[in-house]
Amino acid sequence: MKHYALEDFPKEIDSLYRLVNITLRRANQICKPESRPLVPVASRKPTIVALEEVLEGKVSFRTSESEQDDFDIL
Repeated sequence: MKHYALEDFPKEIDSLYRLVNITLRRANQICKPESRPLVPVASRKPTIVALEEVLEGKVSFRTSESEQDDFDIL
């Protein structure tokens, strides 16, 4: 398994908590049958696919005024 460091991810990912939250939400989307990965990956595990998508900048997020994190798929 590949090891990831927080420094490998885009600068907008400022904490490990934010990375886990974004990855979890995207992994839940990937588990749905109509969803397709945004990047070519060798793994079939949704969490690994979601991490790769965040690492490559295909998934972004925004912080709303109500302090809830939302993200968009580019």
